[in-house]
Amino acid sequence: MTESNKKYRILFVCLGNICRSPAAQGVMQRLVDERGLTDRFEIDSAGTSGYHDGDLPDRRMRVHARPRGYELTHRSRRVEGSDFEHFDLIVAMDSANAADLRRMAATVDEARKVVMMGDYIRLQRNHYDYVPDPYYEGSEGFELVLDLLEDACDNLLTQLLTSKT
Repeated sequence: MTESNKKYRILFVCLGNICRSPAAQGVMQRLVDERGLTDRFEIDSAGTSGYHDGDLPDRRMRVHARPRGYELTHRSRRVEGSDFEHFDLIVAMDSANAADLRRMAATVDEARKVVMMGDYIRLQRNHYDYVPDPYYEGSEGFELVLDLLEDACDNLLTQLLTSKT
């Protein structure tokens, strides 16, 4: 992490900003809040497309998130050029999202802010190096995404807190 008085800003990104990225935002926000770090982090989410601008997260994701204690109330929005300047880290849910984000970046430094959520997944039982889109899946798909995000967000936060940069 950088200076202790500056908020570290993280943007989670998927395609439509209605399933994976708002769930990642909710998971990370709760982890930050539970650890008493709310004043040290700014967490948001967006999509590489504007298909669902202004919409709440997918009803199925909200239904599956609720029993785990997540109330997903974020309104979908598309990634903007200013996001690359504002956020310290831009976390893509899959390689297509990462490629789109890197194309959107105006500079090499902005493109370097883009990382893969899959890089933080530790769960060995699933062997995922990305967070799959549950949109066309059943209940199991949404539960899998939440499992992966809980694991990856915990690992990401731990790495950020222990890094010296």
